[in-house]
Amino acid sequence: MNDMATGQPVEFSVLDLAAVREGKSIADTFANSLATAQYTEQLGYKRYWLAEHHNMESIASAATSVLIGYIANGTQTIRVGSGGIMLPNHSPLVIAEQFGTLDALYPGRIDLGLGRAPGTDQVTAAALRRDRFAANDFPDQVNELLGYFSADNKKASVRAIPGEGANVPVWILGSSTDSAYLAAAMGLPYAFASHFAPAYLMDALSIYRKQFKPSAFLQQPYSMAAVNVIAADTTAQASYAATSFLQLAVGFVRGFPKPLPQPVASMDDLWTPAEAAAVQQMRHYSFTGDKETVKQQLTGFLKATQVNELMIVTNTYDPDVKKRSFEIVAEIKEEINLG
Repeated sequence: MNDMATGQPVEFSVLDLAAVREGKSIADTFANSLATAQYTEQLGYKRYWLAEHHNMESIASAATSVLIGYIANGTQTIRVGSGGIMLPNHSPLVIAEQFGTLDALYPGRIDLGLGRAPGTDQVTAAALRRDRFAANDFPDQVNELLGYFSADNKKASVRAIPGEGANVPVWILGSSTDSAYLAAAMGLPYAFASHFAPAYLMDALSIYRKQFKPSAFLQQPYSMAAVNVIAADTTAQASYAATSFLQLAVGFVRGFPKPLPQPVASMDDLWTPAEAAAVQQMRHYSFTGDKETVKQQLTGFLKATQVNELMIVTNTYDPDVKKRSFEIVAEIKEEINLG
């Protein structure tokens, strides 16, 4: 199966939430992320992205740019980037300087995905942003950032050094249709967070493709969608491993996400029917099972969405279970692209 837009094989990438495991340290989390990045690089995944979140015991990627540098330094070929940097939390100039620095250190390997949401609760957002209306200026902030990256900015009174002329592809990320309009109007690649916000995926992709305007960055629309995947040698093994993520998701539904717990035999006593329904809605694009089951699910998703690239999100307690899942998905990728 080739992607319809380019005729090229569908790329598979990885989104790492740097989930802190119950009983493990932040340092353990970072070491596990690096080991996962190194392994997925060997398996042929294209990108390894990290997401900005704050004030959460369960996620350790708050200093996203720093962590990207750590992962890039420990790998050789895989692209490393943000999925994403929540731009209203930052000065566009500072982000241009940070990613310009990363590009100078790891040339041709850095991606910059930009989001509008705070990546946290409203109280923490106020501590981060100071200006509570910062998100309203997101399009202007993106334009400002692109200006700092431009080689033509050398005559401006404010310059990003490093950053000016850097080769850092900028992506627009989204979980609603708003971002699709922006990505299309600016002619930028578009990534949708369907791993936790599935409701608007199809509408957003349709808007992006129909309204896309070619730009200096991109001549044709290029879309990516994130999906939760846990693949194992048997469906029973995968379902058992997935209960760690289900417990984590319950914490998000309750507003108190805790570190990623060990898997359990049954979720029955760990959530209410309403919580179970909320988690299942959030996990609409979650594919769990043995190789053949997950292959059928991913093939169906690619046919339905026609995205150019898949971003795989895998949260398991046992790192070896995660490694095996990425192995199986890499095999599926090869079979899909040969089919």
